[in-house]
Amino acid sequence: MKQSLRKHLLQTNSESDLKRWFDPLHFEYEEEEKRVTVGFPHSFFAKWFESEIQDKFEAQLNLFLGNGYLVSYRENGQNDTNGTPSVTTVVKRIDFPFGQEFTFDTFLINKKNYFPIASAKEVAKQSASLFNPFIICGPGGSGKTHLMKSVANAISKNIDYSTIFMGTMDDLNTLYTIQFKGDPFRARNHLFYYDFLFIDDFHKVREYPHFQSELVNIFNHFYDNKKQMVIACRDKVTSYDFLDDSLQSRLGWGLIVTLKEPDLEIRVGYIQRQCQMKRLSLSKEQILTLAQRFTDFRYLQGILLKLFAFKELVRKELTEKDFQHILSNTEEKATDDLTPRKIMGVVSEHFNVRVSDLTGTKRHQHIAQARQVAMFLCRQMLNTSYPSLGRSFGGKDHSTVLYSVKKIKQMQEDDYDLKQLLKTLKNKCRMT
Repeated sequence: MKQSLRKHLLQTNSESDLKRWFDPLHFEYEEEEKRVTVGFPHSFFAKWFESEIQDKFEAQLNLFLGNGYLVSYRENGQNDTNGTPSVTTVVKRIDFPFGQEFTFDTFLINKKNYFPIASAKEVAKQSASLFNPFIICGPGGSGKTHLMKSVANAISKNIDYSTIFMGTMDDLNTLYTIQFKGDPFRARNHLFYYDFLFIDDFHKVREYPHFQSELVNIFNHFYDNKKQMVIACRDKVTSYDFLDDSLQSRLGWGLIVTLKEPDLEIRVGYIQRQCQMKRLSLSKEQILTLAQRFTDFRYLQGILLKLFAFKELVRKELTEKDFQHILSNTEEKATDDLTPRKIMGVVSEHFNVRVSDLTGTKRHQHIAQARQVAMFLCRQMLNTSYPSLGRSFGGKDHSTVLYSVKKIKQMQEDDYDLKQLLKTLKNKCRMT
């Protein structure tokens, strides 16, 4: 088993690395028990392995064996009172229920983000819920979701992952309105079953103002029962002037950390790591070119996938001409991940209305104009079909969408202010 695992690890590790940390390990494999026991040569090695190698090793072990396995770490210590060697054993699951790619090891850090990462690791140790709630703030693409799911994966190593609720504000709203058909008591009792609460995209609470009082009830239960809460949101949660005072004050009871946007150093490190994993040979100049040109990790992932596919399917050796050709056909477009919901959010914020007003049936002039502008922008920026847009706007008929798009299109030809407003809103949508 050890030799087969070694061959698997050679795909992502060098021979010298494996000689350094893998070869000294002792393995015992119990197939029926679905258990692997890893023995360390001494306690110093064990401590170093835990801090530097363990996350990456468990991720690769999971890829090699599959789900459902336990790993035991056995450390041979000093002799006990009887003169026999004492043995310390730690048992962990190697599953990654919230995504194998989400670990602390794969989260690239520098001095700017050291404190948020260190705090997240402390939360994952479940140290008597010292930081509760733990709130991760930051702009889009800063790694909030990655860090949050890394905490959840780390916790799931030692407890049953079914006791962890992981969802967005949209998921919470769906849970209450659809799954439990608007019955807050049943939905609340369902949530109270969980021992951990992870909420992503918390800034979307603005779209559900009626839900804030319910969030206070949820918060009180988890806080009073020392159940960990982890929340991720854009910008600083303390700047949210739309929050209820009681909810705002409760959020301040915990630890709030802020992730910075990935800088050049982080992007270079990410590209280097991906090249190592995919065995993609890029020069230092090519790596720097990618890091400078693509500032969003989503686009970095896309271009690296293109380069990897070219190497695998077209030519093993990627020339500088090939590299430049692939780059020339790739642009970083901010609208790739744009959705009708995001456009509605931008429009509703400008017109000072709720997203639910845009998808609702109110016909007040101010709301109707905002709805028509949102429909026009969705059609222009996403090229979505009229029936599909109708469904996005609360089940409107496609003829309603068609009328709105045509009306705004005609009005902007004669209304300079409206034309400028549409340009402004488009730019905001692209930057969301």
